[in-house]
Amino acid sequence: MNGMQHPAIAIVTPNTLAGIGLSDIIRRMMPGAEICLFPRFADLASESEADSFFHYFVSASEVLAGAAYFLARQAKTIVLVHGDETGHLPQGFHTLNVLLPEEDLVHSIVSLAHRSHHAHGEEPEAVRQARHAKGNEPATAPPRLTPREREVLKEVVSGHINKVIAEHLGVSLATVITHRKNLAEKLGTRSVAALTIYAVAHGIVRGEEI
Repeated sequence: MNGMQHPAIAIVTPNTLAGIGLSDIIRRMMPGAEICLFPRFADLASESEADSFFHYFVSASEVLAGAAYFLARQAKTIVLVHGDETGHLPQGFHTLNVLLPEEDLVHSIVSLAHRSHHAHGEEPEAVRQARHAKGNEPATAPPRLTPREREVLKEVVSGHINKVIAEHLGVSLATVITHRKNLAEKLGTRSVAALTIYAVAHGIVRGEEI
């Protein structure tokens, strides 16, 4: 991992499939980030640049295995839990329920990232820099959204249904449906999770707004 560029993300879990799945979601959220997978805390601890990670996503068992290490980096550590299994963890850690549907998981990751940035005094600018780091720019320019499409996208990401969006924007239901169709065509997806990633990555919504 020599020459690692920030932000770099460490995922520490003995569950290989869970680690790969989380890695895929984070890469879609932060294309410029370097993601390193470690099956055990001992593997992370042996890494020469282990203290250079921007965030640590760690299974509960490995947090306990490296309790002193992660307590010293608590603001940057996000514990991967299954449901409500938090009773045996030290207090103060951010947790991420890996059993959530993808859409909710994306919302939780964005929210946790922004909260922890503020907690340890770092700005999300580092994440924005990674997205635009030299050599990581997309091959083609992102699709241009109209002001109204951006408004509809913000409403969709906020979890509002078409009828509510129409009321908020003062337009007809048919107009909202048309805008959502245009968004799906321009962005190549109808998935709210994917739309959320796009909206956050392009500054249309802030993490604390979702």
